[in-house]
Amino acid sequence: MSPPTTASAIVSSSSSSSYFTLFPLTSTSPKSKPTTKLSFNFSKTQTRNLTLKTTTTTIRSAVSIEKEIPETERPNTFLRESDDHDSSTSSSSSSSSTVRSRFEKMIRKAQDSVCKAIEGADGGAKFKEDVWSRPGGGGGISRVLQDGAVWEKAGVNVSVVYGVMPPEAYRAATASAEVKPGPVPFFAAGISSVLHPKNPFAPTLHFNYRYFETDAPKDAPGAPRQWWFGGGTDLTPAYIFEEDVKHFHSVQKSACDKFDPTFYPRFKKWCDDYFYIKHRGERRGLGGIFFDDLNDYDQEMLLSFATECANSVVPAYIPIIEKRKDTPFTDQHKAWQQLRRGRYVEFNLVYDRGTTFGLKTGGRIESILVSLPLTARWEYDHKPENGTEEWKLLDACINPKEWI
Repeated sequence: MSPPTTASAIVSSSSSSSYFTLFPLTSTSPKSKPTTKLSFNFSKTQTRNLTLKTTTTTIRSAVSIEKEIPETERPNTFLRESDDHDSSTSSSSSSSSTVRSRFEKMIRKAQDSVCKAIEGADGGAKFKEDVWSRPGGGGGISRVLQDGAVWEKAGVNVSVVYGVMPPEAYRAATASAEVKPGPVPFFAAGISSVLHPKNPFAPTLHFNYRYFETDAPKDAPGAPRQWWFGGGTDLTPAYIFEEDVKHFHSVQKSACDKFDPTFYPRFKKWCDDYFYIKHRGERRGLGGIFFDDLNDYDQEMLLSFATECANSVVPAYIPIIEKRKDTPFTDQHKAWQQLRRGRYVEFNLVYDRGTTFGLKTGGRIESILVSLPLTARWEYDHKPENGTEEWKLLDACINPKEWI
C-alpha cells in the first residue's frame, strides 16, 4: 500500500467561470512524498488553503511523453525514420516494412474507411480533423463528427506514440499485477473509435485495435523487447433488436474463425468480463469481442487478425444504423438512452484501461476523452419496470447471453 499522501490546494477566484488546474511538484528524493498543487478558480472572490489526504492513492506526475504540436498536413508516417524499415534485415531485403510500419498503415486505412461510411450514413455532416505530432517522433489524427443528422458524436482516432511510462502506467497498459521498478520505454500505435447515434434505437459502437512494444530500460541493456496486440469491437444498444445483435456477433465470429475457432468464444467471454461495471453489477452493453496482451501466436498471424477485425467494423455496424436511424421514438425512449449513456461514462472514466493509460502518460486529452457522449443522464435509484423493453436490456447486461 502506498503511504499517505498530502497535497496542497490553493483556491482562488475571479469573475470568470470555474475551473481547476493541476501542477505536479515532484521531488527527486526517493524518501519524499509526492506533492501536487491544485489551482481552482471560482466565480466569487475568495482564497482558501486546503489540505487533501488519502491513505490509498499516491498522487504523482505521470506526464512522460512530449507535448503534441498541431500540424497542417498529414505526414506519410508518424514513425521515427529508424522504425519505418526493419534494420535487422539484410541489405537485399532492406525495403521490408516493420510490424510498426505495417500496423500504422493498417489503422490509417481503417480510419479512412470507417469515416467514409459514417459520413455516408449521416448524409451531410463531415468530420473535423486535427493532426498532431511530437518532436521526438509519433503523432496522430483525431477526427470527430458532432451534431449530425444521424450522429450525436462520432470519434475515430489513430495515434503513434513513443514515450516512457511510469510503473503504474505499465500496469494499466498490461493488466498485470507486476509493476516494473522504474520507467519503461514504450511504443504504442492504435485506432480507437466510439460512435454515438442520436436515435435511441440505433446502438453505440466502440472499437479499438492496438499494437504495443516495451523496450529495455537504459539501465538493463540486452533485456528482451516485449510486444503484444490488443483490441476488440463491442455493441452498446439502449434497446434490443435480436436480429441486429445476432448480425453483429456473427460478423465478429466470422472474423475470428478465419484464424482460430477458439477465438470467438474466448474473446466474447473476455469482452463480457472486461466491460463489467463493478459498482453497478452489470455490463456496459451486449458485448462483442475483446482481447489484450496477445502475443502467444505468430506475430504475422496476429497482425493479419487485427487487420481482419478492423475491416469487419463497417459490415458489422453500418447495416444496423441504416435500419434504425430513422425509427420514430418518444421522450421516454430518449431518456432511457441517456441513462445508458451515463453507464458508458462511468465505465470509461473508472475502469477503461485505455483511458487510464492515456491519463497516466500525459496523452492528448481531447483524443482520450473523445469516447464520451455529448449528453448523458443520471437519475436517483432508477429501476425499469419488470417486463418492459428497458428491463430486457438491463437484464441482458446483468446476465450476458450467447447470441449465436
